Amino acid sequence: MPIKLGNFTLDRGQNQLPDYLNRNSMKLKLILTILFALLSVHHLHADNQEAIQPNIILILADDLGFGDLGCFGQRTLETPNIDRLAEEGLRLTRHYSGSTVCAPSRAVLMSGIHTGKSRLRTNWDQPLPDELPTIASVLKTAGYRTGCFGKWGIGYTIPDDDPNKKGFDEFFGYVDMFHAHNLFPPFLVRNGERIPLRNEVLPGSDKGRGLGNGVAVDPIDYAPDLIVDAALDFIDKNRESRFFLYLALNTPHANNEGQGYDRGMEVPDFGPFADMDWPDPEKGFARMMQDIDRDVGRIVEKLRLHGIARDTLIIFSSDNGPHNEGGHLESFFESSGVLRGRKRDMYEGGVRVPTIAWWPGKIAGGDVTDHLSGFQDYMPTFCELAGIPAPEGDGRSFASLVTGEASQPVPHPYLYWEFYEGGGKQAVVDKKWKAVRLNWIKDPGGPIELYDLEEDVEESHNVASRHPEIVDRMRRRMDQQHTEHLGFTRFPDGLKTPTPGQK
Repeated sequence: MPIKLGNFTLDRGQNQLPDYLNRNSMKLKLILTILFALLSVHHLHADNQEAIQPNIILILADDLGFGDLGCFGQRTLETPNIDRLAEEGLRLTRHYSGSTVCAPSRAVLMSGIHTGKSRLRTNWDQPLPDELPTIASVLKTAGYRTGCFGKWGIGYTIPDDDPNKKGFDEFFGYVDMFHAHNLFPPFLVRNGERIPLRNEVLPGSDKGRGLGNGVAVDPIDYAPDLIVDAALDFIDKNRESRFFLYLALNTPHANNEGQGYDRGMEVPDFGPFADMDWPDPEKGFARMMQDIDRDVGRIVEKLRLHGIARDTLIIFSSDNGPHNEGGHLESFFESSGVLRGRKRDMYEGGVRVPTIAWWPGKIAGGDVTDHLSGFQDYMPTFCELAGIPAPEGDGRSFASLVTGEASQPVPHPYLYWEFYEGGGKQAVVDKKWKAVRLNWIKDPGGPIELYDLEEDVEESHNVASRHPEIVDRMRRRMDQQHTEHLGFTRFPDGLKTPTPGQK
C-alpha cells in the first residue's frame, strides 16, 4: 500500500444471594454482597488481562532515517524482513521521535514527557530521577517481565545499574552513550556489572573518556550480535509469561572516535558490499542495515517458533533522524528520503522517523496511518494494552490503531520539541503546519519559520510572511510548552536556557 507524504506517494447480573442469606442480619448481607462484588470485579479484570495483555517488543534503531527502509522508500539497500513487518502490519508515516539526538529522545520514550518539561533535554544532562515512572517500572506493576538490551544512554555520567533502577529486570549492553560508539568494546554491562570482552581499546582513541569507547586494537567480539543473542535468550526464558523487551540497537550510529582511524562505521566485514564501488564508511553503513534487518527477522522467527507471535506486539522505530558522522554521508543512500534535514535538525528529517507496528491477528496487513504520534505516546499506549492506568505525561494512547478497533485514537492537537545545541532550536507540528525557530536560546523572541506540510513536505518554502496568525499561534504553543530546564549539567556552547515566556 502506498505512503502519502504531502504531494509525494511512496509506496467486552446482578448478584443473586442464596435464600437463607435473606433471613440473616443486614450486616452479613452487606458484607457478603461486597465480597461477591469484589470477586466479580477481580474475575472480570483477570479475564480482561488474559485477553488483552500482549508481549511488547520495542525495537529502536540508532540514527536510522525516514528513508532508510525499503517500505519507506529506500531504493538501494534491501530490508526484506522489516518490509515484511510492514506488509503484515501498520506503517505510521507521521510518527515523531522524542528529540533530534539520542539521550533526550530516549528520555521522552521512557517517561512519556516531552522535551519542554523533561528533566533530561540534552546529551549532557544527569540521568532521570530513579523515582520517575518509566514504561518498564509501570509495566512491572501489571506483571510484565522487563528486559533492556543494547544502548541505554539516557543521561551523562550514568551509573552502571541505571537501567535496573529504572524498572528493568534484566539489562545487557551499553549504559553510557559514548561507550555505545564502539561496536568492539572491551566490556559490556549486565545488570550493573561490567562483563569483559576480548577487545582492547587502542590507546588514545577514546578521547580521554575512558568509557570503553574508541576503537579496538584487534576487533574480536562484535557487541551488536551479543546483544541480540541476549534479547533472543530473554524471549526464550519468558515465553510463558508476559514480557516487555526493549531492544535498543546502537546501529547504524557512527563511531566518531574511530573516524580518524578510518573506522568510523566499523563492522566485522563488509559482506556482500565488499566489492561495491562505495567508500568504506558507506559499505559499513550498508552492512549495519543488513544486520538490523536480519535481526528483526530472527526475532519474528523466535516468536513463531514459540507460538507467541499472535500474543506479541512489535514496534520498530528510530531514535532520531540520520547522521553525517563517522565518514558516512546521509545523502549517500538518501537516508532522509524526501524530507529536509537530519540528526540535530528540527526539520522533518531530524524528527520524523520510520515506524512500523506488527501484531498478527490484530493489525490488518499493509495498513498505513498518518495519525500524528510521537515517543511520548508509548507510555499511555502500552499501559492501555496492559490494562493499567498511565502516569501523568504528555502522551496520548494510540492503542486502537494496533488492536484492530474501529475507533480512532484521540489525536494530538500538536507536538513540541526544544533542543539546546547550535544556539537552540524549537519546533511545533500539527496536522498541517510545521513551525521552526532557530537560535532560540540566543534570541528567544526571534523569527519563526512556517511550512505547510500538506503541500510542502520537503519544507522548502517558508510561508511565515503569508500566515502571521498561524505564526502567532505556533509562538504561543512554544511559550506554553517550554518550562525552565532545571536538570542540566552543561551545554556544549555554554549557553543558558531561557526562562518560560522570556523574549
